[in-house]
Amino acid sequence: MISAALGFALGGVGAKVLREADMDAFRLTQIRTTGAALILLTVAFALGKEQLAVKRSEIKDLMIFGIIGVAAVTSFYFFAIKYLYVSIALIIEFTAPIWIALYLRFVRKKYISPMMWWGIGFAFGGLLLISEIWSGSSLHPLGVIFAFADAFALATYFLYAEKLTQNRSSLSLMTWGIGIAAAFWMVVLPWWNFPFNYLTDTFSLGGSLNNIEAPGWTIILWIITIGTVIPYLLTVTAIRSLSASTSSVIGMVEPIFAGAIAWWLLSESFTPIQLLGCAVVLVGIYLADKAKAGAR
Repeated sequence: MISAALGFALGGVGAKVLREADMDAFRLTQIRTTGAALILLTVAFALGKEQLAVKRSEIKDLMIFGIIGVAAVTSFYFFAIKYLYVSIALIIEFTAPIWIALYLRFVRKKYISPMMWWGIGFAFGGLLLISEIWSGSSLHPLGVIFAFADAFALATYFLYAEKLTQNRSSLSLMTWGIGIAAAFWMVVLPWWNFPFNYLTDTFSLGGSLNNIEAPGWTIILWIITIGTVIPYLLTVTAIRSLSASTSSVIGMVEPIFAGAIAWWLLSESFTPIQLLGCAVVLVGIYLADKAKAGAR
């Protein structure tokens, strides 16, 4: 799960470059999911296409997982960071563990360990310190709306991944999930209107790499492989061994990685309060992991 968070953070670097170049969030999501779907489908067929067989009872869950858990999560996040600082968008997105815990406790009537609540509290509090939300300007309402929509979509992703991995391999689940997302965007946004100039144009990587330019297709390939295929496979594999609630809390390490990458590539340094926030997030992750271990 930690490795997956690192992959998503690395993929976010490329996404930020293209979004600052005004590439539409939904088009970026479309080419990301389509490219990832083609890679996963090729690998799945090479390893045995029988694993892609689907029961009728699974169709609805796979549709929800693909459209909301994959397509919506990515596009809502890309849309939010157009109007909000990345740190603020991530803070709102990673309220997902809170919504998951509330859903499990009050809708599913499941017992939630007090230590899990403490873990969520520490992790979320740490994220607030990392973002230094109090020092920012007023938040753009459209960005906030999409960031919260992203949080609910992310919660859906974790819950349905936990359910579907019981009878399906990680490769099979993500091939279907990302494949459905790609098909969804193909219907919503026809390919003949795609801005293919983003594939051939070159873009500055910004920050300390401002003097380096890369063609758009290499940035998109980076987003597809490092920021999509690998971390999504790692995530659903982790959820199989952990749980939706525990995995979502551990996923809160992503903003730490994002901040470290920004420090390395964009010359953005951590303040003492942000370093404290990183430590608090790690404490929250530790408590969530202990809560899961104690429940076994």
